[in-house]
Parts: sequence; C-alpha cells; structure tokens
Amino acid sequence: MPLSRDEVRHVATLARIGLEPGDEEFYADQLSGILGHIDRLQQLDTEDIPPTAQVVEVASRLRDDEPRPCLTQEDALANAPASVNGFFRVPAIQEET
Repeated sequence: MPLSRDEVRHVATLARIGLEPGDEEFYADQLSGILGHIDRLQQLDTEDIPPTAQVVEVASRLRDDEPRPCLTQEDALANAPASVNGFFRVPAIQEET
C-alpha cells in the first residue's frame, strides 16, 4: 500500500512533525513498508489466541509485606533537625492561609 506525498504530509501534520522539502518520498517508502508489514500480520489466523494485556507473564518482584519490629517514634526523631508534637518539622512549601 504505497502512500502518496500528500498522505505523508497529512500524517506529518497530524504528528506535528516538520518535513524538509523532498522528505516526502523517503517517508512514503518508510511508512509504506511499515503498513505492508501490518497487512501481513493481519493475514495471520488469531482465532484461537485469547486476548491479553501482556505479552509476557508479569510477576511481582516485591517481598510480602510482613510486620516486624521498627523504630520507636522517639528513636526516629532523635537525629531530626526539628520536630513538633512527635512529627518531623520541615520548611513550608506554601504560604500559610
């Protein structure tokens, strides 16, 4: 399915890509080749292949979340430059209202 120069310019406009004069022929050949490969893929029989969202199985690489001993609030705040009522005090990023 060869593309015309006008179709290449139209696709470039949609993609907001600026083409230099004379680039239409190059991209027409490139895009026509891509569309040819897509046409070949559409000829495959995929009736027995179930739809999928992933082409490879995805497995979580994170460990299970298990409760275990942690720092006390006082230990966590021991090296903080500033704390207020048991919380870290940080510089404000917005003006107070």
